[in-house]
Amino acid sequence: MPLEIVTLPCLSDNFAYLLHNPETAETAVVDVPEAGPIREALKARGWRLTDILITHHHADHIQGVAELRAETGARVIGAAADAHRLPPLDLAVSDDDNLTICGELAEVLDVSGHTVGHIAFYFPDAGAVFTADSLMALGCGRVFEGTPEMMWASLSRLAALPDDTMVYSGHEYTAANARFALTIEPDNSALISRSQAIGSTRAAGRPTVPSRLSEERATNPFLRAGLPEMKQAVGLAGHPDAEVFAEIRRRKDQF
Repeated sequence: MPLEIVTLPCLSDNFAYLLHNPETAETAVVDVPEAGPIREALKARGWRLTDILITHHHADHIQGVAELRAETGARVIGAAADAHRLPPLDLAVSDDDNLTICGELAEVLDVSGHTVGHIAFYFPDAGAVFTADSLMALGCGRVFEGTPEMMWASLSRLAALPDDTMVYSGHEYTAANARFALTIEPDNSALISRSQAIGSTRAAGRPTVPSRLSEERATNPFLRAGLPEMKQAVGLAGHPDAEVFAEIRRRKDQF
């Protein structure tokens, strides 16, 4: 039986995600921006939290961990490289580690760039990757601690996952990301269609995540930095991919 995955809006624009295996009765949460919505969702479903997965150290992803851990006794899992600025970890993991979470294989991917030590959790059997602030719907996180080369390498690694992988990212930024993407590729028909669908989704009060990786590759400017047409669009034809990515990120930061 496949994992049940529940998208939980938190704070003003964050997401946490519950993963539940009905056969094993295990439940995990990816990031804890605040404890309240997660607690309420667990109670409403009668689920017991067994694991807390942390992607990176920013407060809006971890500030509810201590409260939720105290209430549930859940195992806390995060990056060994980031352990000095995370809540205390029961299990410190590194790039390419394989774990069993809720009875399913989970692969740890180092996706540093937004922060150094940022990780993603990839569940190949479920076709799901939890990317937080690395790869976002139609965007990516600001490069706060890493380098453009590091961030481009991380995004390229995520982009190499199977087409039908669902991307569970950390924020509801998609509408603003779409407006920016259209400034780069105003004639991208897939992007135009997606932007219109996003408007309808948000008008109905629904989240725009998760998104399908194939759709991200077709519309997300940050994943498209290696394409000749994107290089041409930003005036960097023939330049290295990471340089093109850096220019797109610079424009987004000023948008």
